[in-house]
Amino acid sequence: MSTVTVLNPATAVPITEVGQASVEETDALIARAQAAFPAWRDLAPGERARLLRSFASVVDAHLEELAQLEVANAGHTLGNARWEAGNVRDVLNYYSAAPERLFGRQIPVPGGVDVTFREPLGVVGVIVPWNFPMPIAGWGFAPALAAGNTVVLKPAELTPLTAIRLGELALEAGIPEGVFTVIPGKGSVVGERFVTHPAVRKVCFTGSTEVGKRIMAGCADQVKRVTLELGGKSANIVFADADVARAAAAAPYAVFDNAGQDCCARSRILVQRSAYDDFMAGLETAVKGLRVADPASPDSEMGPLVSAQQRDSVARYLDGAEPVITGSVPDDTSFAEGFWLPPTVVVAEDTRAPVWREEVFGPLVAVMPFDDEADAIRLANDTEYGLSGSIFTRDVGRALRVARAVEAGNLSVNSHSSVRYWTPFGGFKQSGLGRELGPEAPNAFTEEKNVFIAHD
Repeated sequence: MSTVTVLNPATAVPITEVGQASVEETDALIARAQAAFPAWRDLAPGERARLLRSFASVVDAHLEELAQLEVANAGHTLGNARWEAGNVRDVLNYYSAAPERLFGRQIPVPGGVDVTFREPLGVVGVIVPWNFPMPIAGWGFAPALAAGNTVVLKPAELTPLTAIRLGELALEAGIPEGVFTVIPGKGSVVGERFVTHPAVRKVCFTGSTEVGKRIMAGCADQVKRVTLELGGKSANIVFADADVARAAAAAPYAVFDNAGQDCCARSRILVQRSAYDDFMAGLETAVKGLRVADPASPDSEMGPLVSAQQRDSVARYLDGAEPVITGSVPDDTSFAEGFWLPPTVVVAEDTRAPVWREEVFGPLVAVMPFDDEADAIRLANDTEYGLSGSIFTRDVGRALRVARAVEAGNLSVNSHSSVRYWTPFGGFKQSGLGRELGPEAPNAFTEEKNVFIAHD
């Protein structure tokens, strides 16, 4: 079996070697998941619920271990990593209620009784990105398992360690062998096999729009279900009637969290012209005060990028751009080889500029003034993406008008919240297809079956 070296992004020091599954090994594990499906599907709903709660409990007992793994493997700050491990636990607990509530309907018809059932699909393939390895894995596997499917999960090659550990913890919790299987490997091998293998009846993919399009095209060959959560270029819209100081203080956390490696990052800031100078003054204070430090430190607010390739990709957007605000990076020599970039603000003067149009996926944000509500909406919607965004205003009517007009799936007013596991999450336009999370997520892993029973 070939292996890949996993690095610590903060120091570039190797952590371990992880095996990469071949096509043949992937096929064998998919076959095992297919064989495990009938028993998992037919398990009493209450028993499936109990096993999911047991899985949540075991994750809870290993929260700190999982968090420390994520700090080392993904460069996430300790505070974020603890939240992420807790999110896996909470999502499992939330969807543990679903097996006993996968309700069908009784539909009035003449001549008999008509009822519907929610039938699981079979094997579900979940392809997880490197930016949030734990939560995004849980958003896929928890509702899929709750609905009675078995799951094969491919972690990103850069960040496989927490997924591998979650697979071990599932067995420890009593999840039967083959029901939840983690398969580390290349996207071109394992991920591609999820798309082409006929036993995999749905693919959940989170990642770039470019790869998502290829997965969607591949799934079409078998009319295979697909959920896509793809790129974003979200706008943070600040009106002059907002609490401008508060909006400026919050803005760095909307884009520099996880070093900007977030598809929901508000990487375009739109500020009403009359408030622009005050906002920029507050933003400078906030950016320079951001604690960019050893991610293992409890008070660190931003860590490194995940790889040298990602760091260099982000740095290229600064070619020809003039930073107006620049934060810090650690000056400790032990981090000299790590994949660090300071949080940076540029002013965008042209909506065609790559830094304004493209998903940078790093600690770089562009700011542009706007004139009025119509101008803000026009600028916000001038993108192929439509995932997230924020609106800062004290005017409730304006908040509702703009929220309805902005073409994005997840909007926040006077905050930067994007994802809550009890509410639906997904994008407009080229930001994705389908929805994750929320009370209806298990339904997306089922087929609806209609049965008519004649009276006579």
